[in-house]
Amino acid sequence: MTDDFHYPADTYILIGKIIIPHGLKGEIRIFSFAGQPENIQHYKNLVLVSPSGKLTPPYSVEKCRVKGKSAIVRLASVTDRNGAEAITGWGVLILKEDLPQPGEDEFYLRQLEGLTVETVDGLSLGTVTSIMSNGAQELLVVQDQDEEYLIPILDSIILRYDAEKIIIAPPPGLLEINSRNSTP
Repeated sequence: MTDDFHYPADTYILIGKIIIPHGLKGEIRIFSFAGQPENIQHYKNLVLVSPSGKLTPPYSVEKCRVKGKSAIVRLASVTDRNGAEAITGWGVLILKEDLPQPGEDEFYLRQLEGLTVETVDGLSLGTVTSIMSNGAQELLVVQDQDEEYLIPILDSIILRYDAEKIIIAPPPGLLEINSRNSTP
């Protein structure tokens, strides 16, 4: 889904990719990795990252509108098609500090990475190493030394979480489905 851009992940979040110039006056079309291109219009500044990992200074967003699954954006100092073509294929970053604060009982998926996962029965499953999507839902990728578990991010499974761990109530068979120790 996302290209392999190299950037300081402790400071920035990759929100999309410039897919094509739009028109002759420097506008660009940005594909939103979050699937919500309308959110791009809420950010005042965007930082771009080249495929080789070069970061630009922040560009201010002068204009933004949604078209389908992408946003048409005009960035300050990108004034013509040549300028837009020069940044096609680059990643679009925002500062983590520019993200809006989540509401009560809301969280950013990235906040779950690094947390330990336990069942309601006290069984420790490992640590969340990443988040992935299977097309229907988001999944926690939980790993320990010997096993990897894919846990759907559903209210019926994730009972609670705090700054250190996630407590889950896995339905029957969920943990065994990916177990290396299970027999087919």
